Amino acid sequence: MCATTHPSASFSATLRVHLTNRPGSFALLAEAIGEAGGLLDSIDLVRVEHGKKIRDVSVLASDKGHLDRIVGAVRALDGVEVEHVSDRTLLMHLGGKLEVVSKAPLKTRDDLSMAYTPGVARVSQAIADDPAKVWNLTIKNNTVAVVTDGSAVLGLGDIGPAAALPVMEGKAILFKEFGGIDAWPVCLATKDADEIVRIVSAIAPVFGGINLEDISAPRCFDIESRLRNELDIPVFHDDQHGTAIVVLAGLLNALTVVGKRLEDVCAVITGAGAAGAATARMLVSAGAGEVICCDRQGTLYPGRAALDPFKAVLADETNPRRLRGSSDDALAGADVFVGLSTPGAVTVDGIRAMGDDAIVFAMANPTPEIAPEEIEGMAAVVGTGRSDYPNQINNVLAFPGVFRGALDVRATAITREMELAAAHALAAAVDREHLEPDYIIPSVFDKRVSAAVSAAVSEAAQTGGVARRERDVTAAVA
Repeated sequence: MCATTHPSASFSATLRVHLTNRPGSFALLAEAIGEAGGLLDSIDLVRVEHGKKIRDVSVLASDKGHLDRIVGAVRALDGVEVEHVSDRTLLMHLGGKLEVVSKAPLKTRDDLSMAYTPGVARVSQAIADDPAKVWNLTIKNNTVAVVTDGSAVLGLGDIGPAAALPVMEGKAILFKEFGGIDAWPVCLATKDADEIVRIVSAIAPVFGGINLEDISAPRCFDIESRLRNELDIPVFHDDQHGTAIVVLAGLLNALTVVGKRLEDVCAVITGAGAAGAATARMLVSAGAGEVICCDRQGTLYPGRAALDPFKAVLADETNPRRLRGSSDDALAGADVFVGLSTPGAVTVDGIRAMGDDAIVFAMANPTPEIAPEEIEGMAAVVGTGRSDYPNQINNVLAFPGVFRGALDVRATAITREMELAAAHALAAAVDREHLEPDYIIPSVFDKRVSAAVSAAVSEAAQTGGVARRERDVTAAVA
């Protein structure tokens, strides 16, 4: 059984309707929308004409098919004419979501002569004489490239670089809104790992950091590793490490709620791709008692047939008891389940077999591995990747602060210690006295989060010797 997707703004539309001007006409419209399972969001009067009113009615649906059914139900009403239907999400994306805005005024000839020729030549010469000045005199100090090949975009799979662009634009907006960072999409028309490494290395002088995004496994591991070796700026595959940071933060607080210690628990992870592998390694680094990874064929263990080289390494690093069997088998008596896979990866019986005060993070999106409604009363704490359930485990809680902290000290890399510091800072953003089973992770709109994470990351970078300078607390962007 899959989770029922609730109506949300992501599948919403504005219907311009002509209503006969008679008592109860709008009530019939509202009733039709409700009976079709839609939610009324907003109602605006556009104008009044002879014998009718024209209104813009915004409705929320659960998916495109549901939205079509709602519109069909409205069209079927007597005395109602649907003039047009506007998809609100598509409207938001018209013309793209980003623009370049100048920080320097160009009002006079003097302005022009300093911002461009001849004055800019002196700035270029200053950088040529002292390359470190590129950090002070250009956008490099606050700019991140969001790089993808479009091979593993959200739940859509390999849709290519053009179709990936709206997602990368959205990522850039999150960088700006939550980290004060200027990020730019770089969508590459190649899936060749050598070519991706070459291109990113070639454009790196412009950027203070590289965020790899939606690149399929196992190529993403190789690409990130090679870029980290070649470049002297942070390279961070958010699908891996951003996920791992937020999972660890949520788990630390969930364990506090149930009164358990990380070093005493057994955690089972379904999904051995980018996010699953990184999360497993993060939990091991943080001191988890036992971590068991599963893919579609069951648990990973050394010597299992048909393991690719990346899964073989992961098998060596996890599952210390060398447990064999299905993901449900692995869950027997386990304390924690982390789903980074697909709907149906575990069953209700598997969750029921977990230990007392179980913690379940079912993070497949939009449909979790198992619906929270199906396991009500079986787990003490439940989290998902969705915003319409409590405890949303969302990467936006991590990556803006991680890059903010790295840029503030001009870090040469993002280390495991910086990631662990980010996770602990994120967990601490929820006061211990306020922790509850349905409140283990802060809201993505909590402005304290990015500031706390960035400060912890900067400090870890300085301690770890990868900072070019000390963090300027007065100048750091929260």
